[in-house]
Amino acid sequence: MGDPLFAKYGRSAKVGEILFETGDQGAEMFVIRTGAVRVFVTTRGIEKTLAILGPGEFLGEMSILTDQRRSATAEVVEDAELLVVGVRVLEEMIVHNTEIALRLIRKLARRLEAAGSLIGVLLHLDPRERVIDNLKRLAVLHGGGDGGQVRLEADFGAMAEQVGLEEQQVQEIMLKLINAGFIKAEDGTWVISQVEDIDDFLNFLKLKSQYR
Repeated sequence: MGDPLFAKYGRSAKVGEILFETGDQGAEMFVIRTGAVRVFVTTRGIEKTLAILGPGEFLGEMSILTDQRRSATAEVVEDAELLVVGVRVLEEMIVHNTEIALRLIRKLARRLEAAGSLIGVLLHLDPRERVIDNLKRLAVLHGGGDGGQVRLEADFGAMAEQVGLEEQQVQEIMLKLINAGFIKAEDGTWVISQVEDIDDFLNFLKLKSQYR
């Protein structure tokens, strides 16, 4: 016997299929039943992967919740079965399914927290504090919140955009951090062995700035 939910809202998607592109008007969200979808943005002609989502995850919800255009592109990277959910269906699901409502709230809360962290980075006047605080933020986002080692893509341009500095400034600051042993440069990545180390250095800079 088939799944009535998939029969009503489901669709299959092959590897390479684009579900939506940056700038598209969003009228639906997707729930992944099987397979995987990559979410990415293109900056200066270079694709930057934001997430690879698998079964149980959903995407595209922000556009239909805020009535704004898509902020990223979604590509199927593993043959997938998807539930395609429009605005009215989503509203019904939220009203009648507590689990779906809670998952949406948790996901939106994580996004707000990430946005708040980035705003905190931009409030720093000292360029070194901006870069170091952003490294800490990225380390936590990539699983280094417990203090363990984390590996980040070595992208000076992206870092400069995130912290509101010139790329040359970011390169100079990162080089000083590498020479000081707080991070390592390996195979196109930045490796942070202990997140606490850069956190301690950031606190030192903040304390130093208070007594100038």
